[in-house]
Amino acid sequence: MATADTMLQTALREPAGKITLDLSAVTFFDSAAIHALVRLAQQFPGRLTVRPSRQVRRVLEISGLGGQSWLEPA
Repeated sequence: MATADTMLQTALREPAGKITLDLSAVTFFDSAAIHALVRLAQQFPGRLTVRPSRQVRRVLEISGLGGQSWLEPA
C-alpha cells in the first residue's frame, strides 16, 4: 500500500510510448497495487506489459485480472 502510489507516479512521470513493469521480485501485492496497475493499463492501453512474480500473478488471477493482455504469460 505504501509503494503503490509511488509506482503509479513514477510510471506516469515521464512520457513513454511503452511501459514494462518488472514485478518479478514483488512478494506482496494488495488492492492498492491492483488499483495502480489498472490505472496504468487505462492510461497506456496496448502499451503496458507486466512481468509478474508468482505472488503477483496469483493475486491478479484471484481478482479476475489474470487474463489481461498486458500480463506476460507464465
